Amino acid sequence: MSAVPPTIEELAAEMIGVGCRRVHVLAWRDLDDADAGGSEVHADHFMRRWAEAGLDITHRTSFAQGLPTHAERHGYHVVRKGSRYSVFPRGVARELRERRNYDALVEIWNGVPWLSPVWCHKPRITFLHHVHGPMWDQLLPRPFAFMGRAVEARLAPPFYRRTLTLTPSDATRDELLHLGFRHDRVVAVNNGVDEAFHPGGERAAVPTVVSVGRLAPVKRQDHLIDEAVVAKRRVPDLQLYIVGEGPLKPVLEQRIEQHGAHDWIHLAGRLSDDDLIALYQRAWLVSSASLAEGWGLTMTEAAACGIPAVATDVNGHRSSVVDGVTGVLVPLECLGDAMADVLLDAPRRQAMADAALARARTLTWEASARGVLLGLHGQVMAKARARSRGSRRSPRP
Repeated sequence: MSAVPPTIEELAAEMIGVGCRRVHVLAWRDLDDADAGGSEVHADHFMRRWAEAGLDITHRTSFAQGLPTHAERHGYHVVRKGSRYSVFPRGVARELRERRNYDALVEIWNGVPWLSPVWCHKPRITFLHHVHGPMWDQLLPRPFAFMGRAVEARLAPPFYRRTLTLTPSDATRDELLHLGFRHDRVVAVNNGVDEAFHPGGERAAVPTVVSVGRLAPVKRQDHLIDEAVVAKRRVPDLQLYIVGEGPLKPVLEQRIEQHGAHDWIHLAGRLSDDDLIALYQRAWLVSSASLAEGWGLTMTEAAACGIPAVATDVNGHRSSVVDGVTGVLVPLECLGDAMADVLLDAPRRQAMADAALARARTLTWEASARGVLLGLHGQVMAKARARSRGSRRSPRP
């Protein structure tokens, strides 16, 4: 009989018992930032649960317009100082000055590393959602994109190869191993799905596809529109809803104008959770044309509402969608025909919807937060054992 895994409360109590209560979490952005996405949702879920278990959590991140520099959210403290880029040197400098004020560290590496293995000698872990790879060309001008790739793929990895690094998927884990990370130091911990996402309501009377995410070049909603036009030729009453805000919005408006598609492609903006859930529940499919993802959180949110996916065949989508079972993964240029195929095949679509819902019910944020804490707990207890061995070996005065 397998042993019952320890709870978050039990892990936290053990950590506190060896003197580790105060945990700092370094991240580029936080949940209330206008540009927040899946990484920030993930961080909030584990930090709030750790705080509930008795750990003292401080989340250090960049300043966001209209938000205070200090805040309390879900039981943990948020410190927002520095710009999108100055937050890294400022944050490191602050952590060095305050090294007596925390007991363990979590670094969330989102493109730019904090290089915690160089300066932090306390128990620590790194969480890396995905390798940016081709995304750098979408995010930065060419010279800077080259620098981003060089840092991510060549300069930073040697410093992290002995650090316990967690990822949300086996696909990202494989990418890190390809970059030279050690097999025994990279662990995949699946993301969860909020319990608020659930089946309900009535399906739309006409084929309805929804796509959710920040409107940004890497998400390629402009290409999604082009592929939806392809699907529309076979599914005349198709409706597409694109949810989100971001810098790509003018491009999308222009693309919709070019296709004369105002009557069936809708830019829904940013929705409340209740409105988003209602839209998922009405949809027939969820879709994404993204170039790269760490997990594909919107795919599993929709799955929890009983919606299958048709998305690009990229690493993050391979983790959140089981190809041929809970959805279909294809190259970008095949996305339109794949959408039409699924929309026109009701038995296949229903089978995938049932499988998507069943899998989503196995993905919980409680399990995800416990998995991340288990990694940090291991580092804390290893350090405590090393201290204990050292004290036993010290000669008596």
